[in-house]
Amino acid sequence: MLRSCLLALTGVPLLAFTFFASVFVVTFLFQVARIEGQAMTPTLQDQERVIVNKLVYRIGEPRRADIVMLYYPLTPKNSFVQRVIAEEGDTVRIVDGRVYVNDIPLKDDYVPSEYRSHDDWGPQVIPEGYYFVMGDHRNNSSDSRHWGVVPKKYIIGKVQLRWWPVPSARVF
Repeated sequence: MLRSCLLALTGVPLLAFTFFASVFVVTFLFQVARIEGQAMTPTLQDQERVIVNKLVYRIGEPRRADIVMLYYPLTPKNSFVQRVIAEEGDTVRIVDGRVYVNDIPLKDDYVPSEYRSHDDWGPQVIPEGYYFVMGDHRNNSSDSRHWGVVPKKYIIGKVQLRWWPVPSARVF
């Protein structure tokens, strides 16, 4: 009886360690997320599953073209997945849907013509500590054109891997 109680008690620290290790990983390292909506189509589709690297921006900075998960600036309890278009200090403007960063046309061949918008916006200089983000489905995306630039503290991490559906798995 004593032996079985001791064996049962040894499982408690193992269970506690597993729990705290899981919390640590999800809080500081990686997060599994589901894409909801069409804002990142065709790169990411509605209901696909991704892994978000939360550590990468603790040791580095978001860069142009990174696909990031961020807290929605108007309602920070919600999160979005968008692409970084411009970093602090960059000047962004959009002319007939064509994006320019520092007066250079953005190389965005990942956006098919049927997903391009035809709007004009800007120019705006991105303030220090902020980023300009857009969805790849430019005519169906709520992004920095609508709600402004995103503070770095709202960027959760970099979308590193699409793992579901398995046939579409891809590293970004």
